[in-house]
Amino acid sequence: MTLFEQITQFDNIYYAAHEAAKNKRFCTPIMRYMNNLEENVINTQNHLIWKSYESKPHRQFFVYEPKQRLISAPAFEDRVVHHAICRVIEPIIDKRFIYDSYACRVGKGAHKGADRAQHFMRVTKRNHGKLFALKADIAKYFNSINHIVLKRIVSEQVDCEETVALLHQIIDASPTETPGTGIPIGNLTSQLFANMYLNELDRFVKHVLGEKHYIRYMDDFTVIHHDKQHLHNVRRVIEDWLWRTLVLKTNNKTQVFPVHTHKGRSLDFLGYRIYPTHRLLRKCSANRMKHKMKRLRKEYAAGRIELRDITPVIASFAGHAKHADSHRLVAYILSQPFIRTSV
Repeated sequence: MTLFEQITQFDNIYYAAHEAAKNKRFCTPIMRYMNNLEENVINTQNHLIWKSYESKPHRQFFVYEPKQRLISAPAFEDRVVHHAICRVIEPIIDKRFIYDSYACRVGKGAHKGADRAQHFMRVTKRNHGKLFALKADIAKYFNSINHIVLKRIVSEQVDCEETVALLHQIIDASPTETPGTGIPIGNLTSQLFANMYLNELDRFVKHVLGEKHYIRYMDDFTVIHHDKQHLHNVRRVIEDWLWRTLVLKTNNKTQVFPVHTHKGRSLDFLGYRIYPTHRLLRKCSANRMKHKMKRLRKEYAAGRIELRDITPVIASFAGHAKHADSHRLVAYILSQPFIRTSV
């Protein structure tokens, strides 16, 4: 059975619809699709099989945390197709990724990436006594992905012509500011495309440059080493390779620096300020939570929200903070009680 036949199986699309609807079942378009699920799944299946499937226009909106970003959300029918595709090809593509790629992968994530970075720092410090980091971000990553390059990578890594054609169609339907460049952040397939795209960088850094202490989380990556000049050289080589091969640039925050509590700074990576000996929350994360708790207390006092609305926010913050040395900070942020003042 080909990949395309696996993608278009009724059961695969059926389960994809449930995954796409998870935690969003009361949105009108989703309720409409799920209330007549079997007929809609068959309709989606037929459009895929008979090559009449076309992506619908995306709904665009801004999110403001942790920073302002434009999100392009696909129609629910398209989300079902994206889930159906990823259910089949993601486990296959994932085998091509290096161990130290941590974004949007089962069993990985930001916390494990931070643990790995700290492990590399400790090993380097113990073996050499010196510790430097190259910390780099890709400038406007999702908006900079070149469609021609992405299609070439997809064609090389997916061994099924019909599936490749479907993925190319999704790429072509991406709402972008510049024709032929960019993929929407809101698509599930975009997460897979983004990892496939920078997997080319991962393989170059690990297998061509031979860097042992390299970690990437989506468009953020770091190289740990004991030689500052070596990292400057690595930076120049990587930036030249990125532009020539993937048509990407690093942003102006990219730099090489010593990691030290007194004679340097922390590695600001994956939501933490990381040292070999300990780990702290980023100051902006702590300040953002302080402001959020202040706002939630006001809304609770006015009777506009309930404790059940506040609990998930606290749980999410506490879950992130427990991976850092932040017990006193968390206690301080959560110290003030929620008091109802309205009648």
